[in-house]
Amino acid sequence: MRLHRHIAGLALGVVAVSAYAQLAIEITGAGANRLPVAIADFPGERIVSQALTSVVRGDLERSGLFKLVDTGGQALPENASVAYGDWKARGADALAVGSVAMTSEGRYETRFRLHDIQKQAVLGSQGYAHTSGQLRATAHRISDFIYEKLTGEPGIFSTRIAYVVKSTGRFELQIADADGGNAQTALASREPIISPTWSPDGSKLAYVSFEAKKPVVYVHDLSTGRRHVAANFKGSNSAPAWSPDGRKLAVVLTKDGSSQLYLVNSDGSGVTRIASSSGIDTEPQFSPDGQSIYFTSDRGGSPQIYRIGATGGDVQRITFDGSYNVTARPSPDGRSLAYVSRSGGRFQLTLMDLATKQTQILTDSAKDESPSFAPNGRMIIFATEVGGRGVLAAVSTDGRVKQKLSIQAGDVREPSWGPYVK
Repeated sequence: MRLHRHIAGLALGVVAVSAYAQLAIEITGAGANRLPVAIADFPGERIVSQALTSVVRGDLERSGLFKLVDTGGQALPENASVAYGDWKARGADALAVGSVAMTSEGRYETRFRLHDIQKQAVLGSQGYAHTSGQLRATAHRISDFIYEKLTGEPGIFSTRIAYVVKSTGRFELQIADADGGNAQTALASREPIISPTWSPDGSKLAYVSFEAKKPVVYVHDLSTGRRHVAANFKGSNSAPAWSPDGRKLAVVLTKDGSSQLYLVNSDGSGVTRIASSSGIDTEPQFSPDGQSIYFTSDRGGSPQIYRIGATGGDVQRITFDGSYNVTARPSPDGRSLAYVSRSGGRFQLTLMDLATKQTQILTDSAKDESPSFAPNGRMIIFATEVGGRGVLAAVSTDGRVKQKLSIQAGDVREPSWGPYVK
């Protein structure tokens, strides 16, 4: 990571970001055999219902798993009788209908129903009470419901992503919806911010800030804007990773010499060394069961990925192909490992099946870094470069669905995908 030093300037709390600084998503590849789905217009206050259905349609289309069927502007409430034959003739396998009504308290009630056109049956229905400010969140919940009913897997549209935007003399830690909308700044500084990572319950971010003229690990409470120092020992403090129970952080410290792995409590108390080596150990990441930690080390001569017990013990080397494999991120089910490998001078996102040790390069870019899994394990977000500018990209674990997320106003790096919303 290229780091530039400036006079530290700091802003805490969460503030909205101007429209030109919002992430824009571009789909560059879609999955095979996409399921044809129709989202009818929802009757109700036109501007509100259009805003809601456009978010739902956008969510489903971006997933790469669905093909939107043209509804011809037809508006159908959730209790409408559905002409299944007509929708089948249009090519739809599923149809969502609904309505948005304003209540006497000035709030909204949104109801919808999902139909299986092939089986001529209702797959489920849902109702939500919300304010106008919760319109996007409600739309994402509807998208999640549709996704789960049609794929059998939980949707990720209600999740959030964190990332760092670098513009001239300024770094911002931002949080946005998974579709790049509703971006907000959690922290702004004239000094670099790197390595944001979500707590397992989604309420906090740990990150590294250089505002004290050296790397220090902070834990930031997103609801209050308050934060505390989790690691500020002599030398460098970096690469925080949460334990699955949210009680501890694995960190990399140089307080005893070279970069080595330690555990600290998330409140900053108690520090324990996990591993010792004559080389550099860095980039720890807990396995989903919390029993082990993956990390990068050059102890064998070149950077490779290793695994150690969460409290120490024997070290096992995981990667053997090539001379450069870094930034290990296990999938949520623990069955595969995403990491960055160097091949022919290109740094590319790679996926390993941990049982078979088979690997697949998922990207055709050349400067990939910072991979992070979506909580359902279907997609991986990562940072890369296009035309010399930092952008975020996302790719499905089969390599078919590809997206690019960029901001007009600056470099975007250091992505981290948040957990499911409780």
